[in-house]
Amino acid sequence: MRIGLACPYTWDVPGGVQAHVRDLAETLLDAGHEVSVITPVDDESTLPAYAVDAGRAVPVPYNGSVARLLMGPVSAARVRRWLREHDFDVLHAHEPTAPSVSLLACMLADGPLVATFHTANPRSRILTAGHRALRPSLEKLRARIAVSEAARRTLVEHLGTGAILIPNGVAVRAFEGARPLPGYGTAPTVAFLGRIDEPRKGLDVLMAAFPRLVEKVPDVRLLVAGPGDTEAVRSRIDPALLGRVDLVGLVPEADKAAVFASGSVYCAPNTGQESFGIVLLEAMAAGTPVVASDIDAFRRVLDNGRAGRLFGVGEPAELAANLAELIEDPAERARLAERGRAVVARYDWRVIAQSIVGVYEMVSGDRPVSVAAPEES
Repeated sequence: MRIGLACPYTWDVPGGVQAHVRDLAETLLDAGHEVSVITPVDDESTLPAYAVDAGRAVPVPYNGSVARLLMGPVSAARVRRWLREHDFDVLHAHEPTAPSVSLLACMLADGPLVATFHTANPRSRILTAGHRALRPSLEKLRARIAVSEAARRTLVEHLGTGAILIPNGVAVRAFEGARPLPGYGTAPTVAFLGRIDEPRKGLDVLMAAFPRLVEKVPDVRLLVAGPGDTEAVRSRIDPALLGRVDLVGLVPEADKAAVFASGSVYCAPNTGQESFGIVLLEAMAAGTPVVASDIDAFRRVLDNGRAGRLFGVGEPAELAANLAELIEDPAERARLAERGRAVVARYDWRVIAQSIVGVYEMVSGDRPVSVAAPEES
């Protein structure tokens, strides 16, 4: 099939939606499909051969994070040209309610259109305020996909429409057999990977738990990876514990597996507004047991606590206790690692992509995607 993917967020800024679009595109290409992605990008040289530059986006606070979005005549012209240059059998727009490339694609295209909704936000101001404006574009969709039950519920509550549930995928082969970073793999280590200055990622909860953990496991280390102001985090750490905390900042995509493999345990202390738990799956694919906050998205990924430990949201003492128990119990770590690998197999991109292609085949027909005729004034 000839497949067009529209990504709303800046390609070269780390994010879950961008990773989803990239991994889906590459899995579809490996399966023999023709794929083109259109996306905002800051540095065009970072784009792979299958991607097209839609322009430079601007940062906008969105859903407890900062999303880089773009709209306007220049980006609209690029989307229109992209549509004309490809006879797509299907156009797949991701997060089409965000004011960016995916929404433009839905506005400008006619024919077999599919959209994936990633956001889980029961109080989305964008969806509440923009419901009427979004309706004409979203009514063109022949199929809607939600990556989680929470994302599907957000869609139902705000737009009054349902969706097919197809979860995020994980590139299992990229994480299997991962080796620790140099200097890791011997002392007990808790690993964290996420935006370190984004409150909902929960690093402050982990940092509050760490002194309690040190009391229980005196030789424990903490490995913190992810974008953000490392010096600001360092300034909040008790000087007596600084030697135990490694703040390595943003790591290349190729090193993510090594970060997970460096941990005796992976910790996801997020406080909410997560529609899925892809980082949990990546850690489990690397063979690292998980301790995560008991939010709906994480509970579902961890099979209600059978594939990983869950602790009360924002509860440092409970987190410290769970981490200590798991670090000191190698048999339990091995059991959770084995259970995690079984769970991850269901989310392998090769499996997930087949389900998505099934949706494409359901909506595609004799006519390819075309540029919509302008509305008469």
